[in-house]
Amino acid sequence: MIECLSHITFVCQDIDRMALILSEMIGAEQIYASDEKTFSLSREKFLSAGGLWIAVMEGPSLSERSYNHVAFKVSEAVLEEATQKAERLGLDIRAPRPRVPGEGRSLYFYDEDNHLFELHTGTLEERLERYAHKDTALL
Repeated sequence: MIECLSHITFVCQDIDRMALILSEMIGAEQIYASDEKTFSLSREKFLSAGGLWIAVMEGPSLSERSYNHVAFKVSEAVLEEATQKAERLGLDIRAPRPRVPGEGRSLYFYDEDNHLFELHTGTLEERLERYAHKDTALL
């Protein structure tokens, strides 16, 4: 049985750009850079955000975009500010999916390597509560 999530790794062409995106969009702090050393498969940086270890490694971009994504919990206030940051960083903002009222709001964006990120204001408990109501319609 698992104890918790250990880390998330993103393979990207430009690890400095990815570190900047993670810093600006989720408040990640860089805690390690391998520079020219390669203890793993390639150059890498480690960041920390909300107690989560995020690794970025140098490598080829994903060949295509999909809805596979990682979502980070944020407050409503942060979501508004994050939208402006995403625009300033030139990230490709994806339209949100249809939602039922009360399940939270999201900002979806792609990086240059076709990773999809979501900043979401809701919780699992809120979503399950909303889904339990049969009369809930999509927005």
